[in-house]
Amino acid sequence: MPRPALAASLAQIEARVGGRLGVVAQDGATRFAHRAAERFPMASTFKALLAAAILARVDAGEDRLDRRLPVPREGLIPWSPVTQPRAGGEMSLGELCAAIMTISDNTAANLLLGVVGGPAGLTAWLRRAGDATTRLDRTEPTLNEATPGDPRDTSTPEAFGATLGRIALGDVLSQPSRAQFQAWMIGNGTGGARLRAGLPPGWRVGDRTGGAAHGTSNVVGVLWPPGDARPWVVAAFLTECAAEPAARDAALADVARLLVAQHS
Repeated sequence: MPRPALAASLAQIEARVGGRLGVVAQDGATRFAHRAAERFPMASTFKALLAAAILARVDAGEDRLDRRLPVPREGLIPWSPVTQPRAGGEMSLGELCAAIMTISDNTAANLLLGVVGGPAGLTAWLRRAGDATTRLDRTEPTLNEATPGDPRDTSTPEAFGATLGRIALGDVLSQPSRAQFQAWMIGNGTGGARLRAGLPPGWRVGDRTGGAAHGTSNVVGVLWPPGDARPWVVAAFLTECAAEPAARDAALADVARLLVAQHS
């Protein structure tokens, strides 16, 4: 599909669902984008960056995935299906990372933010990792306010996609940590209606979703085509959208279908 047709197709998806759709998809040789430099609320996609920051600490010898943290009952917040039954006990950093990556557990995210120095600590790590744009300012659940025009807790498709590519496929992490990060993404259980729904059999996907106020639905991920073709890194953000969640999911699935058509 020619680049102008791709751009027009992304604009058509945006017009159909309403709101703002930001997309970057690239495989190292080919790239297509829409609103790539605009800021969007990250919502729970930030958890992929948080898990990577934990793995970077492990690589640096500053921490261990088997180190255990207390899970205080008073710290529980909504959507904590993994940590809630463990409240009052302990969980390892590895268990907490799996909880945020595969089921988006919010209490686990706040506990891990405490390990990296809070939102400011995660943002500082992103700067060291080469991302001058992405910022986290608040913890769960207030980071999901997603107020239009508020720069807090935002990224751009361009910046997030580039950072995710360096984490999942590049040299930000050691090979064992990179493999662990990919395994967590592939094991995600929250993305079935988004990118995954737009892929034909034979493709593999690792992703991290996010949802927030003001009609925000996001998905970021790595898509591996069949055979030895280069993987695609995708960052797709939708916000200020009045459509129902199912329609927003369908729009993000259509982004994956466009990618498959481009790959073919």
